[in-house]
Formats: sequence, C-alpha cells, structure tokens
Amino acid sequence: MPDAASPVICFGQQPCGIFPRRFLYAKFVTARRLQREIGGEIVFFYHDSDHDPRETATCLRNQRTGCAETLNFQYANRLQKEFSPLFAKHVLPEWREKIARQLPNFVPPELVARFRETRAENAADFCLEMYCRLGLLDGIRVARSGDPALRERACAVEDFFVDVPHAGELVRARWRRDDGRLFLHKGGGQCVELPAQDFGPAQVSPARDTRLRWMQSVVRCTHYVAGAGEKHYLRCEETPEITFVPRDFIAESDRAWVPGDEDNVQPATTAAA
Repeated sequence: MPDAASPVICFGQQPCGIFPRRFLYAKFVTARRLQREIGGEIVFFYHDSDHDPRETATCLRNQRTGCAETLNFQYANRLQKEFSPLFAKHVLPEWREKIARQLPNFVPPELVARFRETRAENAADFCLEMYCRLGLLDGIRVARSGDPALRERACAVEDFFVDVPHAGELVRARWRRDDGRLFLHKGGGQCVELPAQDFGPAQVSPARDTRLRWMQSVVRCTHYVAGAGEKHYLRCEETPEITFVPRDFIAESDRAWVPGDEDNVQPATTAAA
C-alpha cells in the first residue's frame, strides 16, 4: 500500500463484457498514463453489484461477414437475469460451450483458449477473470462494490439498493427513502414490492447518484478517471479532495476491446465536468 502522501488513481466500471468495451480499456490506458506522470497506485472500482444484464453485452465484429454482432450471458431464469446482482448471475455451462464454438468467428485462437480457461461461476467473476487473462489488471488493485467487507466500511448514503432473497434468488431491490419499502422496478412504471425485512450494511450498494461518495469513503482516491457519461451525474462537489481526469478518447467506444486494438487511444483535451 502507498503511504498517505502517494496518489491513488481510481476509475470505476460495471462488468462490461467478456472482452471489455473499448471505453473501459481507455480508462485503463488513462490511469496508467497518469501513474507514469505522478506515481502512486491504481484502483479499479469494480461495480459488480449492478444488476442490469445489458451491461455485459459484448459487441464484436464477425471476421467472416464483417458485421458487428452482440454476445451476452444466458441465465437460468428471468428473475435472475433481470434483478440479481452481476456477482449472483450464474454462468450456465451450456452457455460457455456455445460461446466457445462461436468465438473463432470473432477473435484469434489464443483468445478463444483464454476464454475456455475461464471457469468462473458468475458473470462478474467471469468478466474479471477474462480481464486478468488479457493482462489488463497487472499491478492494479480491484475494489468490488459487492464485497461485504468493503460495504461494511463504506459510509451510509440516502439512496441505495439492497441485496435480499426473493423466490429462490438473490435480487437487488431499490430502497424507497420516503417509506423504507423495497421494490423491483420492471420498467414502464411497473414495480413489485417485496416483503419488509431487516438488512445491514453488508447488503447495501449505492444508487448512481450516491456511488461516488460511497466509493470514496473506502477507496480514498486522489484522482478519478471519469468516463464521458459519468460527467453528467458525478457529484464532484461532494468530493473536493478528488482531481477528476477525463478518460482518453477512443474510437468506437462501445465496441468490445481485444488485444491488438490498442490504436486510436488519444489523450482527452477537455476536463471532466
């Protein structure tokens, strides 16, 4: 661990595909560039308690057709797919085999082999293990929002989700601040209220607008690499001790990154809002 005067460079992201999206790769590049300039350590705040299955979509270009195609995890049931945190969305063995048969259309054999070697049992662990096999995590500390020990150390926030059991699955329910009730939001204004139950800090993860302050209470970073979308909701005034650095520009940012795609990462020219 660095001493108290050393910089702590942080960036955050949900699990975002078996090959990470290019905007996440650009955050790695930005953080490493900053580390070369000022020293210190890098912390990847891995928001694995998010539950949105769209986050893990992997967009790759089919080498035979030239068309972009999207791959994603498959889950045991609809409830787990829609509402379980990503660390509790179980990877089906048949999905792993199906994707392994498809991947040669998209990536070289050595990357297919790295996929086959990955045996993690949930979506968050699977993505993280793949990022490790791709060399992205070398020398980087990972802090996970789903880690009960981290949650116990984090500050209390006024807007949050709670991991609770429901119908045989672990689900991420929204806590409603005006009455303390728990809900699963199904979209279109529809929601399901869950039975009242006790919960503690180890079950709590922050909502979007409280995530920065919650994370900072544990990570205590000096610099934060902010993505293009984050600048619209980050409450920078709540953490004046942080220097916000815009992530470097990368073309086709929502497409998946694979080794060999290192080009087109350029230093950003505007400061994060």
